[in-house]
Amino acid sequence: MTISTFRALFVLLIAGLAGLSALAQEKSSVINSERHAFRVTSLLTGLDNPWSMAFLPDGRMLITERAGRLRRVGQDFKLDPKPIEGLPDVVAQGQGGLLDVVLHPQYAQNGWIYWAYNAPGAGGWGTALARGKLQGHRMTDVQVLFSMQRKTRSSHHFGGRIVIDQAGMLYLTLGDRGDQARAQKLDDHAGSVIRLYDDGRVPANNPYTRQAGALHEKWTLGNRNMQGAALHPVTGELWTHEHGPQGGDEVNVMRSGLNYGWPVVTYGVNYGLGTKIGEGQTKPGMVQPVHVWVPSIAPSGMAFVSGSQFPQWHGNLLVGALAGQMLLRLTLDGEKVIKEERLLQGRVGRIRDVRMGPDGFVYLLTDEAQGRLLRLEPVKP
Repeated sequence: MTISTFRALFVLLIAGLAGLSALAQEKSSVINSERHAFRVTSLLTGLDNPWSMAFLPDGRMLITERAGRLRRVGQDFKLDPKPIEGLPDVVAQGQGGLLDVVLHPQYAQNGWIYWAYNAPGAGGWGTALARGKLQGHRMTDVQVLFSMQRKTRSSHHFGGRIVIDQAGMLYLTLGDRGDQARAQKLDDHAGSVIRLYDDGRVPANNPYTRQAGALHEKWTLGNRNMQGAALHPVTGELWTHEHGPQGGDEVNVMRSGLNYGWPVVTYGVNYGLGTKIGEGQTKPGMVQPVHVWVPSIAPSGMAFVSGSQFPQWHGNLLVGALAGQMLLRLTLDGEKVIKEERLLQGRVGRIRDVRMGPDGFVYLLTDEAQGRLLRLEPVKP
């Protein structure tokens, strides 16, 4: 055998081994959940702490980066290097920055895009809500619809999820801004869900519009830091999840005028001390959560499974986890969680957002300095 022949055979051998390795890697990348086998496909990398995503009708996407940039992603999942201009000033401080982005349910007719962000103001900063219309690389017709009061210089607990129902009612989640006492005050926006018309007007049937001293935008009380929100596909009701302290992360069904307990009741304890917060886990007149995580998973992002790609998950609730670095699948019976499955533990990093795409696939964003856009795709047996 000549040297050249040996080299040729060696190259063929290496190529064959590489092919076998790639095949093995592809097979090993198939994840077998209890109801579906699926694969995680990385569509885009290099995002700067992405927070939220929205799907445009033409197949492109919008992605927010916490530092204050709104980015556009092409149909080929390539990131447009030029951010969208024209947004109001964003304060990127701690957990705050540019947060959620959603399209109006009638976006094809009215063109409105909504986003939540940390806005500057007297005394510091706080969560705000704006809308505008996208023209090229610029947001036009920008309107600030809401800005929380009071503002402080705290870098914690901004909430920031937006949901718009088919009737045009808009819900914005707000955290307690790191000051737990604020969540029980009617004259303070912190620690609540805000309910508005889609143009920012306050509905007359909000629960506190006739109560002296109360802020009329408030719809709930006693929430700590809600970073997941979605409408139930059957009932149309708003479901949220929120961060507890050390333990006590919650899933709740949100209803007008109800008190969700923080910090009077909680399943969590004081950080590092393990001591009780408030009055315990229950109190008459305060809502019990649908589901609790102890220890904490640090939930962020939330979606009900719909579409045809994952039929065995249909109607399940998907929740991302930051500290837990996983995706949780909750099987529901009405408003009861009857089963929880933990997926992707330690495999993809901190999951910030979870969305159902118009194609029926599940999309995830990872919260990292080099964040990724991921897609879950079912694998047939």
